[in-house]
Amino acid sequence: MGKVELKDGVYWVGAVDWNVRDFHGYTTPRGTSYNAYLVVDEKVALVDTVKPHFAEDMLERISEIVNPKDVDYVISNHVEKDHSGSIKEVMRLAKNAKVVATERGKAGLTRYYKGNWPFITVKTGDRIKLGEKILEFIETPMLHWPDSMFTYVRKDRLLLPNDAFGQHIAASKRFDDEVENVMDEAAKYYANILMPFAPLILKKIQEIQTMELAIDMIGPRHGVIWRSEPEKIIEAYVKWSKGVAKQKALIIYDTMWGSTEMIAKAILKGIINEGVEAKLFRLRNSDQTEILKEILDAKAVLVGSPTLNNGMFPSVSGFLTYMKGLRPKGKIGAAFGSYGWGKGAVKAVKEELEKTGVKMLEADLEFQYVPDEDEIKRCIQFGKELTGKIREEVYP
Repeated sequence: MGKVELKDGVYWVGAVDWNVRDFHGYTTPRGTSYNAYLVVDEKVALVDTVKPHFAEDMLERISEIVNPKDVDYVISNHVEKDHSGSIKEVMRLAKNAKVVATERGKAGLTRYYKGNWPFITVKTGDRIKLGEKILEFIETPMLHWPDSMFTYVRKDRLLLPNDAFGQHIAASKRFDDEVENVMDEAAKYYANILMPFAPLILKKIQEIQTMELAIDMIGPRHGVIWRSEPEKIIEAYVKWSKGVAKQKALIIYDTMWGSTEMIAKAILKGIINEGVEAKLFRLRNSDQTEILKEILDAKAVLVGSPTLNNGMFPSVSGFLTYMKGLRPKGKIGAAFGSYGWGKGAVKAVKEELEKTGVKMLEADLEFQYVPDEDEIKRCIQFGKELTGKIREEVYP
């Protein structure tokens, strides 16, 4: 790949993971990258490291620019091992380096690695002068760990924001204007990692704006670097965090013998016939991380399940557990399904959607065995009426 220079004296020295397909439960069909950044001035700072088995890749890239032993500061924006996993290798070589982290970051690194390293603990507004370049730190607790922080390179108007603004993309190019479908991957990343922290994200963006930090480039932890229009991803995070949605419905379900699928497709027909965008997902044939990306800008979320052992189908239960943890904002929804000799699934789905924060609509869409012609017509009519609800909702 050769040297990748973001700004004069600022280099990408991370690693590309072409083969990872599961990132702690998040599917990554396009792989990912672990972005580390080297800031070179009178003193040298390494911002983050890489997963342990990519340490050699990172050290080779550093060695093309400086001798690793000449690193003066190792900035740890986040303790999680995809960030800090090679810190022991770096500190073994850079014997005079100091580790810079938040107070909680220091505690986490000490717990993980048992290293007897000199630490500098920082808070929002603290700075380290490398020469002409000054590093400024911004604490971001719970985005998405308690120890997290951003690093800002003041002279270069460069924000290195840890796990914010990232995407899981492996590519031979490093910048957003060189890689396709970056915003789509950024939406998936936000929906599956950062959505629960929406109120904190809005506050932190407002805080950064108050600090009047001019931002010309954003170097996230994963994926490509935003250099063409960095304000585009900031604006998207504001929109997503406010729960801004389109006139769009998702129908998410699983089926045992096809009855619940009949209901789902009839509802879909009613929605589409009224000209509103709708998408259908059968859970056993779909990637739940992709579904959550679609939920991000949908107004209505309908979930269906057959009854099994007086409760939900396992795939539906698992999905709702995942969705509940991510807490999407501002959704309306309904439950539907089928049963044999006893009900249970629809009641359970409704309860879980309510716990997720979805505003539930009344929907008498639970049918025994196979829905008949009149019941199918009821489903189509429900879909039509739902479009009116979607259109009349006040969007945030």
